[in-house]
Amino acid sequence: MNVFMSGGVAADFSQDTWWIWVIKAVAIIFFLIFSVIFALWFERRLLARMQNRLGPNTVGPLGLGQSFPDALKLMLKEDFWLAGADRVIYAIAPVISALAAFTVMAVIPVGPNVSMFGNNTPIQLADSPVAMLFVLAVAALGEYGMVLGGWSAKSTFPLYGSVRAATQMISYELAQGLSLVTVFVLAQTMSTSGIVAAQQPLWNILLALPAFMIFFVTMFGGTNRLPFDLPEAEGEIVAGPHLEYSSMKFGWYYLAEYINMLNMSMLATTLFLGGWRSGPILTWIFGLWGGDPNQGWFPVLVFLAKTWFFMGIFVWVRGTLLRFRYDQFMHLGWKGLIPAALGWLAIVLVVIGVDAVVGINVRNVMVILSTGYALILLIWAFGDDTEEKTEQEIIAERESQEFDGFENGYPVPPLPGQHLPPSPRARTTVTKESENV
Repeated sequence: MNVFMSGGVAADFSQDTWWIWVIKAVAIIFFLIFSVIFALWFERRLLARMQNRLGPNTVGPLGLGQSFPDALKLMLKEDFWLAGADRVIYAIAPVISALAAFTVMAVIPVGPNVSMFGNNTPIQLADSPVAMLFVLAVAALGEYGMVLGGWSAKSTFPLYGSVRAATQMISYELAQGLSLVTVFVLAQTMSTSGIVAAQQPLWNILLALPAFMIFFVTMFGGTNRLPFDLPEAEGEIVAGPHLEYSSMKFGWYYLAEYINMLNMSMLATTLFLGGWRSGPILTWIFGLWGGDPNQGWFPVLVFLAKTWFFMGIFVWVRGTLLRFRYDQFMHLGWKGLIPAALGWLAIVLVVIGVDAVVGINVRNVMVILSTGYALILLIWAFGDDTEEKTEQEIIAERESQEFDGFENGYPVPPLPGQHLPPSPRARTTVTKESENV
């Protein structure tokens, strides 16, 4: 496996001092807050374009200032407290979600080493050989904010939402963790800067495309975004775990959701798209005049462009797909993503084992296997091996079957050819009338 870097931290923090840490930490906080403000405008404008609407367009140029009065309105709303709630947990649950969301970016490498006030330092607050374990742990901790928020309200609908949040966390973080193991194996490190450095010749999206596909799906499940926003499904449980929150206590949840979208976008960029490193096209363009796009502050722009590409996909999916039904959601997680991640992990480990014994060109083999396994997953996901039936045949088949108004335990309206059974109340009325006669 000499084609891959050895495990460890690639970033050099040897010249960092306490005041540089403070500057980086403050920069992260301001970056995330203003990114959320921009994301709110970005999402509303992009959804409006998809739905042939204008979106915010009066406060500031192109409506860019709309998010500021919206945030002010949220802070000035009445902040009520539930009399029957567990007051301590009810108060700290939103803070848990927000703090966990703010913490993840601490180990995300945004750029290479640069000169900052005379000190050579990476554009990254911290890193360690197990940085990705830290990210997964903090992300899981953030889900407890939703679970505890719904439970502490002592109200039915928030409790339903918190239970769904817990099951969603377990179901989709298992698949997400399994998909990331292959990235750690290929990079031989769990350091975020080390993973970026390992992608210098070839990005992981080519070496581990199936892992990216699984991670991509779990991004939506981990952030409770459509089509996986089941903890806060308006049509079923109104607003989920934060139904009983108002003002800035609700605002912390709202802020955490958008920061988590940014976190997932930055993680996808770091783990699969080479992080802040430029692709071959930019490298070739800069090479025409002897420049290097991977030096200085320019890589920060590359990193932000990749991050907002994923943010655009978040919005695109929200404007395109409908919410999954709960049984479909659980079926996809447990019977789809987890077996697929385990299968890909087994393939990667076999390749690594063969290379250790006989020695092979791991990169070429991984690209071929990655493409083949990804095609299998796509065929499994979108393929349909059922025979096509005419509409008349489908209606005739439905008429011959008994219909009780439920589908796998969920109330559903009758389809063409199906008829609801007589109401029990109507049968009782008919029986009484016949007895009177």
